Amino acid sequence: MTDPNAIQPSELDQLPDRDPEETAEWQASLDAVTKAAGPHRAAYLMRRTLERAEGAGIALPKLLETDYVNSIPTSAEPAVPGDEAMEQRITAWNRWNAAAMVTRGSKYGVGGHIATFASAAWLYETGFNHFFKGKEADGSGDQLYIQGHASPGIYARAFLDGRLNEEQLDNFRREAGGNGLPSYPHPRRLPWLWEFPTVSMGLGPLSAIYQARFNRYLANRGIKDTAGSHVWAFLGDGEMDEPESTAALALAAREELDNLTFVINCNLQRLDGPVRANFKIVQELEAQFRGAGWNVIKTLWGTAWDELFRLDTTGALVRRLRQVPDAQIQTYQTRDAAYIRQDFFGGDPALVEMAKLLSDDKILECFHLSRGGHEARKVFAAYKAAVEHKGAPTVILAQTVKGHTLGEGFASKNANHQMKKLSVDEFKNMRDLLELPIKDSDFVDGVVPYGHPGADSPEVRYLQERRAALGGPAPARRVHPVAPLPAPAEKAFASFDKGSGSQNVATTMAFVRLVKDLVRDKETGKRWVPIVPDEARTFGMESLFPSLGIYSPKGQTYEPVDRDQLMYYKEAQNGQILNEGITEAGSMADFIAASTSYSTHGEAMIPFYIFYSMFGWQRTADQMWQLGDQLGRGFLVGATAGRTTLTGEGLQHADGHSPVIAATNPAALSYDPAFAYEVAAIVKDGLRRMYGEAAPGEDQNVFYYLTVYNEPMPQPAKPSVDRIDEGIVKGLYRFNMAESAGITPPANAPRIQLLGSGTAIHWALKAQQLLAEEWGVAADVWSATSWSELRRDALEADEALLRGEERVPFVRQALQGAEGPVLAVSDYMRQVPDQIAQWVEQDWSSLGADGFGLSDTREAARRHFGVDAESIVVAALAQLAKRGEVKATAVKEAREKYGL
Repeated sequence: MTDPNAIQPSELDQLPDRDPEETAEWQASLDAVTKAAGPHRAAYLMRRTLERAEGAGIALPKLLETDYVNSIPTSAEPAVPGDEAMEQRITAWNRWNAAAMVTRGSKYGVGGHIATFASAAWLYETGFNHFFKGKEADGSGDQLYIQGHASPGIYARAFLDGRLNEEQLDNFRREAGGNGLPSYPHPRRLPWLWEFPTVSMGLGPLSAIYQARFNRYLANRGIKDTAGSHVWAFLGDGEMDEPESTAALALAAREELDNLTFVINCNLQRLDGPVRANFKIVQELEAQFRGAGWNVIKTLWGTAWDELFRLDTTGALVRRLRQVPDAQIQTYQTRDAAYIRQDFFGGDPALVEMAKLLSDDKILECFHLSRGGHEARKVFAAYKAAVEHKGAPTVILAQTVKGHTLGEGFASKNANHQMKKLSVDEFKNMRDLLELPIKDSDFVDGVVPYGHPGADSPEVRYLQERRAALGGPAPARRVHPVAPLPAPAEKAFASFDKGSGSQNVATTMAFVRLVKDLVRDKETGKRWVPIVPDEARTFGMESLFPSLGIYSPKGQTYEPVDRDQLMYYKEAQNGQILNEGITEAGSMADFIAASTSYSTHGEAMIPFYIFYSMFGWQRTADQMWQLGDQLGRGFLVGATAGRTTLTGEGLQHADGHSPVIAATNPAALSYDPAFAYEVAAIVKDGLRRMYGEAAPGEDQNVFYYLTVYNEPMPQPAKPSVDRIDEGIVKGLYRFNMAESAGITPPANAPRIQLLGSGTAIHWALKAQQLLAEEWGVAADVWSATSWSELRRDALEADEALLRGEERVPFVRQALQGAEGPVLAVSDYMRQVPDQIAQWVEQDWSSLGADGFGLSDTREAARRHFGVDAESIVVAALAQLAKRGEVKATAVKEAREKYGL
């Protein structure tokens, strides 16, 4: 019977065999080895042959997994160029102080993590002593993405080198007093130390890839030589489960980002237990990264294992290591030698014989302590190989023990992530293990002391000398003293003041046109970084392709299909546009790298990221928080905005809530401009505030969110309104009064104030006309460019009152004396305009597009949500009827008249 899964001759015939006799000889050799030495030996020979072929550059599929052993054998490890004993003492002090800091803080109930740094200490110390370039040398230094839960160890090192004091360590996770330390890497809270916020797991690896990519972008565009910068991302093996962690691996390999190294601390544990209890996370990650095109270095076993591997003449040990699941490796960490002899060695006769040659102490040394990630020499070898590898990014899979050196109560325990302190006896055992000169009498009233060898001690001098040689302290964040960018020519902004005449123009197109003018500016044009997730044509940006070029490190190696067209698809090595494909997360990572270039590289860049508004804040709001945490600056543009404006697309595309989410981010200035001149005024002010001369007290570390629409509408000329630019920026101004709109309401007509934002102002203007002509009501129309900025100003006024200062909110100032009630309307849920309701003195009501979106025409969708002009009229009459200013029957008449 034929095996249906076997390869059939017809399949083999797809690859013509030029020498069948030679092929048969190779196959016979493999059969002979299998028969004589067994399938394991045959598999070993095949793997080695494939590795040799790969090394020789022969085009074959890559070997996705290698044996569960170190990539760099002990015999090939370079000597560490330093004083290993001194580095051992430095690491011991850092281990102690990291544990002491968290334990001392536990009395306040603020928590902290001890076990992560205990496992990763040598991964950091080796880098700090020999690899991580600081900010004080030429160039920008290295960019370090520190694993969030390892922060106590980084603070401990900063304490040792004099950058932090005992009071600050004692204020770990207690920042309110002004001299504390944030729990995790946080540039906004400790901006001289931390560059990158990383504890929102998965965002660190994604951002690190795009940071390395942006470094190349700056170099290829001739803005900054970043050849000396290397990006290091320190990650947990459990963190790699987050989809963002591996989302851009192919990008890093495709663009050959050999300026990037991932260091994954494979302690085999996540927060509640094993990462891959029944499997092997290291092997899984190796296959994933190799398959994506990365260089993979495994640093798994310490030197104590060398004897075992020398005894493994049959390959039985290597086979067994591949078989044992991670959770069992963890169990060996906590069991005695007899258990390990029986469970690990007992199932294979060759291993039984090997175990007879090993003492109990040797077995415990190997299975309890000896891991590649705990030995400076092995970590150094891996790092050296990583920075010297060319043509691809590198991932180092370093095996460690979570809770290493903290004692039997911590090491490899499932609960150690939640264990926040050591007892005094455990500290004393740790002291003895680390050989630290701390006396029993130093434990006063049971409080563990901090340890420091002295500011002029050999350890501190060595540490500081090593950092000086590498370019200064690390980690460190520097904001280079750069001159404010000159303001672009006024012409680019003023061109929108006269309106569009009879031409209908969408605000999306107005924004794109503004950017086209701004990128031509001789002084600042090159600093714009347009970012788009494969929707440039949707937003009318294809005209930028040939003029700016789409960034590609390989340039354009093909002839584009539309080369004969004016707006052809042009890629270039120095291209300015970052067209990311369908990845909002990748686009946001681009934006974060560009928006913080003023600090990372001392080069202010002006990114704008334009996207379907529905797929921005809803999909990547966590990255917007990361952007704010990292003190980024730039323009986020939610295009095709609104719940009823994007015709036909349906509820998945209909954005009725992005301004609500944006309002929750303290660093985001959210605007919903109605007209082209408002867009211009907001961008102009954003450039001034973020990149130019900020006013006293203004925070430059903000970013702007603008919603723009794809509905072509007449763009009016900028009204001659007193202090209109101030109103646009602060969030509210009166666009017109009933009388100035060419409408003559009856004498003593009831009056109402209509507040509209974005595209909704056009419905308000139509309602203004209907109210006057058909109901004898005078309506004034206001443009509310930013509900959230009005709210923030009002909150600040409330806070000032509590301090005894008199301050009137801007919204109340603007509406002071306005007659009648207020009716607010937007293309978003009512919660958006309702943000300001409590500070409006007039009677308040609102309309909005609450609920799910739907597919239909704009007119039908607006009628469905009750926000069209006729619905506004009915709502206005209802408000006036409550006040007795129109007859109650008018509301019913209006509903019937308009078919509502």
